[in-house]
Amino acid sequence: MTKKEIAQDFLQLAAKGQSREAFDLYVGDNFIHHNAYFKGDGHTLMTAMEENAQNNPNKKFEIQRSLEDGVLVAVHSRVRQTHSDHDIAVIHIFRFENGKIVELWDFGQVVPTDMVNENGMF
Repeated sequence: MTKKEIAQDFLQLAAKGQSREAFDLYVGDNFIHHNAYFKGDGHTLMTAMEENAQNNPNKKFEIQRSLEDGVLVAVHSRVRQTHSDHDIAVIHIFRFENGKIVELWDFGQVVPTDMVNENGMF
């Protein structure tokens, strides 16, 4: 698998509530992340992903595009936690070492109901 395919599969598994499998398959031992709402270790993020999937069993997660550049992969996605929520545009940036994810950044922006930009966010 390419790094891009690994990043995509990691996110798909996590969105479906299979974050433990995603971490077992794809995450390196020295993994860190930069989500401001959780401690920076892998176990905390894995548990948070698992809880999010349990709390939002009908979550929609759609990868829009992915880019791979050396040890970095960026994935642009559309996420909707519940049927009544707004879509969220999310970017995940992964850093790889020896074929494993060792660092992760994620950024999200709610898609506004009244969007000024005619090009949209996706």
